[in-house]
Amino acid sequence: MSEERRGRVAIVAAATGWSTAGIGQRALDVSAASQVGGRALFAFLTLLVVVSVTSRGRTAAAFRSMGRWDIAFALLVAVASGTFILALNHTTVANVVFMQAAAPMLAALMGWMLLGDRVSRRTWVAIGIAAAGVGVMAGESLGSGVAAAVLPLVMSAAFAGGVVIVRHRRHVSMLPATCLSQAIVVVAVAPFVSTANAGGEDWAILAALGVGQMGLSLALFTVGARLIAPAEVALIALLEVVLSPLWVWLAYGERPAVATLIGGCVVLAAVVVQATAPTTPRWRGEPAGPFDPIDLESAAVAVEGTAPG
Repeated sequence: MSEERRGRVAIVAAATGWSTAGIGQRALDVSAASQVGGRALFAFLTLLVVVSVTSRGRTAAAFRSMGRWDIAFALLVAVASGTFILALNHTTVANVVFMQAAAPMLAALMGWMLLGDRVSRRTWVAIGIAAAGVGVMAGESLGSGVAAAVLPLVMSAAFAGGVVIVRHRRHVSMLPATCLSQAIVVVAVAPFVSTANAGGEDWAILAALGVGQMGLSLALFTVGARLIAPAEVALIALLEVVLSPLWVWLAYGERPAVATLIGGCVVLAAVVVQATAPTTPRWRGEPAGPFDPIDLESAAVAVEGTAPG
């Protein structure tokens, strides 16, 4: 199998794994804090194994090498992954994943404001389109309470901030920081977790979400994103946005509101506009990286569909 084929298969598998978050969360019969903490615990253990394998047993050294930017990245990923599950408790799966799809454009905007990164006319158009779609969805979500509108926005903003840090520290592996992010989530929600009503089925679902939906899917994405172009990563990762609402609709009859579908289609159009932008060809012999070419716009589309979902 060619590198490109392996990359595509890995991204398809990752996006499919991420798309099961909603169907798993809807089957849980524990508190929101227990959902967040349980998934994070199993994700942390899974990522710890991945870090140990990729660092060839030098796990402690991998964590000691982290600096302040790695810690900041871990905190932002912790916020994003935690608010993702919390948001699912307040609004539809479709609303959450469509809002998440706007994160790459938000990252490009943050990079322009904070790092002075260039933003092309095409990206400004995509940002404007995405903002319109997010506005439609946020307005509709207010009918379900402030949390239904605010939590998905916080999730997307935190994830976008993580993308900016990845661009700033593009020469450093963020896998240990991603593992640390899940430990932070566990510690943060531990005082609010109650396992008294958790049955065997709940623990099995939490393990599946942590190990498969979060941990292994993230590892597959890390592999796949290094083998194919960022624009192709972004487009394939849209599979998560399509499948997530489909699973919960088939399993639980959860139909997205009309405003969510309209806003979501607008956001997806913005992602396609950005993802199909031409990229700078890599120099012959230069190793592939997940964010080639190295600029924030490419980094933004490359991580479309990743954590928090």
